[in-house]
Amino acid sequence: MTTVRLGAHVGQQNMSMDALRATWRRLDEPLDWISAWDHLYEAPPQGGTVDHFEALTVLGALAADTHHARLGCLVFYVGYRTPGVLAKAACTLDHLSGGRFELGLGAGWHEQEAKAFGYDFPGVATRLDMLDEATQVIRGLLTQDRTTFHGKHFRVDDASCLPRPVQERLPIIVGGVGEKRTLGIVAAQADGWNAAYVSSERFAELNAILDARLADTGRAAASVRRGVNLTFNLSTTAAGAVAMRDQMEAQWGAGFARVASGALLGTPDDAVARVLDYVRAGATDVNIALRAPWDDAALDAYVRDVVPAVRAALAG
Repeated sequence: MTTVRLGAHVGQQNMSMDALRATWRRLDEPLDWISAWDHLYEAPPQGGTVDHFEALTVLGALAADTHHARLGCLVFYVGYRTPGVLAKAACTLDHLSGGRFELGLGAGWHEQEAKAFGYDFPGVATRLDMLDEATQVIRGLLTQDRTTFHGKHFRVDDASCLPRPVQERLPIIVGGVGEKRTLGIVAAQADGWNAAYVSSERFAELNAILDARLADTGRAAASVRRGVNLTFNLSTTAAGAVAMRDQMEAQWGAGFARVASGALLGTPDDAVARVLDYVRAGATDVNIALRAPWDDAALDAYVRDVVPAVRAALAG
């Protein structure tokens, strides 16, 4: 049976660097996974008005600050860096972390930040083509002595990527919820899949589709880990839970209903059943997505009470 990992997806926004690093250290031992996200502006978008740190730089500090949890980025948008740069960064981070790094890749969504920083942001079909090509290039660079690839969007010529990662096979995670293209890329190339802010029912549907895609390619279902990110909006009191829900609605606006379907709302007492719902839906990795400010007492309760309770339920 695949081991279920419980992690945290920590958005590096609206926090000082000292507070961000303290959060990683606090979560390193009790959790199995810590990730950043790849944005240049805040998420959800607010026009570049919130302090925000860059992902690759942050991950170097995360690798050095921790020693237990596996780490990564959910997910790098392949339009911001060439596949060769991402492969080199992944190898470097794997060495910095002692073999704990996993590389998340995605087709991106934050058009506002891309245009603000001068990046083209083509339509989703083109971005998925870019993701497909980038994943192939990176897999080659991480596993082959030399890699040549000439695609429509990316190319490498007799390229090497040395040193090799610490891990014999550095995991590649593809993020997204597209039933045809995204899950097809996962089935063909990835070691893991991540979905953000979907209901447990929708996760189960997507998980079944991924199983079918894997069967079509001749791969075993167990060859791909299945992860979900849930926004963390818990509070230790009923009144606080209402306030956290209101704060989340203010942050997300018209997108609130969609994101709320994949959120931890209420109190920590409600969270165990919610996490287990996703495990029953097929999740092997359940990550709380922390977006400052959060209820710190609720985070303490999640780590102290919810995580052990979930693990006990799974062991039983």
